[in-house]
Amino acid sequence: MNDSPGAASCAGLREQVRQLTAEWRRAGRYVPRSDSWLRSFDLEFSKELAARGLIAMTYPKEFGGAGRTHVERLAVTEELLRAGAPVAAHWIGDRQIGPAVLRHGTRALQEEIVPRIASGDAVFCLGMSEPEAGSDLASVRTSAVPADGGWRIDGHKIWTTQAHRATHAYLLARTARGERKHDGITEFIVDMDSEGVTVTPIVDLAGEHHFNEVRFENVLVPAHRVLGEVGAGWRQVVEQLSFERGGAERVLSSYPALVQLIAETARRADDRELHALLGSLVARLAVLRRLCFEVARAMDAGEAPVQRAAALKYLGNAFEHDVVEALRRTDLCRDPAPDGVLGQALLASPAFGLRGGAAEVLLSLIARQEARS
Repeated sequence: MNDSPGAASCAGLREQVRQLTAEWRRAGRYVPRSDSWLRSFDLEFSKELAARGLIAMTYPKEFGGAGRTHVERLAVTEELLRAGAPVAAHWIGDRQIGPAVLRHGTRALQEEIVPRIASGDAVFCLGMSEPEAGSDLASVRTSAVPADGGWRIDGHKIWTTQAHRATHAYLLARTARGERKHDGITEFIVDMDSEGVTVTPIVDLAGEHHFNEVRFENVLVPAHRVLGEVGAGWRQVVEQLSFERGGAERVLSSYPALVQLIAETARRADDRELHALLGSLVARLAVLRRLCFEVARAMDAGEAPVQRAAALKYLGNAFEHDVVEALRRTDLCRDPAPDGVLGQALLASPAFGLRGGAAEVLLSLIARQEARS
């Protein structure tokens, strides 16, 4: 894909990332894996990226950012995901919390939070999903009530990735009840070391710990940690999900599996069906990358491309699942070790269609846009 405009700068950024990841792999400092943006955590690697200006790339320079475009950021994130690099420590904060604070936060909140994301010092988790809400974020029951100096939070979040390592949580809580369940929702930034925050591990079938339950019991959040307007959280979070759903991670989470599929297909020269399947997947990847580029261009134009991001995530989820299923057709399926390429991809794949919104939620967003057209 041609990254124009700015093709030369994008090419230089891609080469910079390739050299860095190659150095770390040769030194044995990480092993490429699927779903690295959620499952592969290395704060030292994130800080190395920050030192090179490869985190907070689109943020203003006054807050520690690089003042670059979303297209340039896309070039970097594609290369990191292709390399299966350990980027989970900064991914959530860099991808969506920083932009949300810059868009809706007060100047004081921007000065407090954004430079820490840019330096790699702030590690964020997402306090969105709840045991009885899931993808229906408007059904959140976590409550926030006014208190001296701020708000008191009570509630229960689940599937909270890397909460056990996070310094901060982005939190959705209900501050009022209106006629619509979408009303009265507010966004907060919460310190994870606050009194009353409890993190309980959720260990997966392979014994890995990425997910958590998080309980908030009478947690005091200072007034200045409200993100945006009280009660306007639903409008803001829908906009914010453009940053979450519209990135290359919705397409390239299973990229190490695709690399392995290419190698296995090359060894099976007579399997015309497998060759045709690989060709179809590569063609779909080209289209999806173009859609990533269009989302990035829209963000550079100041838009919040909610529907396009939803379409990208919906199509990207299907693509990633199909890559894994294609790899299962090969000899690797006879013994899919949990720490092997196929094993890692299989373990990650159930989450592809859930995180960031289930298929039904995404199709609803797309349909509403079509109805307006």
